[in-house]
Order: sequence, then structure tokens, then C-alpha cells
Amino acid sequence: MEYYFNKTINDSFENAIEKVTEALKVEGFGILTEIDIKAILKKKLDVDYYNYTILGACNPPFAYKALLAEDKIGTMLPCNVIVQEKVKGQVEVSAVDPAASMQAVDNVALTEIATEIRDRLQKVINTL
Repeated sequence: MEYYFNKTINDSFENAIEKVTEALKVEGFGILTEIDIKAILKKKLDVDYYNYTILGACNPPFAYKALLAEDKIGTMLPCNVIVQEKVKGQVEVSAVDPAASMQAVDNVALTEIATEIRDRLQKVINTL
């Protein structure tokens, strides 16, 4: 089973991040964290890397339901969406499949929540 789904779009890296953020918002997600991997690797290791940003997306009502169903699920939150540009103008957007990542947790209620979140994240990727 794949643990993510993705799509490549022809756009600038900056525009892609804006489009992803807006598409997430439409599905009820906000961005809790934005990690610029390129900048971190340059600062910490003095290496050059291509544009790569991790967006930590959260849908508060679903996060709350998940926490009520499984109090340790915070170890798997937020839902990560990555935006990367290996080739200028070709931006790959990938989102975690929460249903796949939460298979290890034996909790039927959580499985239902993860499936709903997966459907919303997949819709985000499909709309790009």
C-alpha cells in the first residue's frame, strides 16, 4: 500500500505553495508548520538542495475527533504535505495517506476518521 499520493504541476514553486495552501483551506485544513528543507540544510550542513517544503496541515475538527478516539495519535499529527521542485517549473505535491499511516493503530473509530481525512487530502491533490 502506498503511504502517499502525489501530483506534478507546471508552476513556480512559490505559486504551488500558495495553491496547495488555498486548496487545503477549502477542505478545512490550516497550515500549522512550514519547514523549508532547502534553507535548513544550507544553514545546518552548508549543502545545496532543491526547493523542498513540508507543510504541516491540520483540520481541527478531525484532529479533535482523532484525539478523542486515540489519545496518543498526536504522535502522527499534523498531516504532512510536501512541495518539491527538482526541475525548475515542475513542482511535485505529495500528501501523506493517513489511512495507510494509521494502519498500525488498532482502532475502528480512528480508521473511519483517517479515511475521511484521506479523502479530503486526495481531493486537494486532485484539484491542483
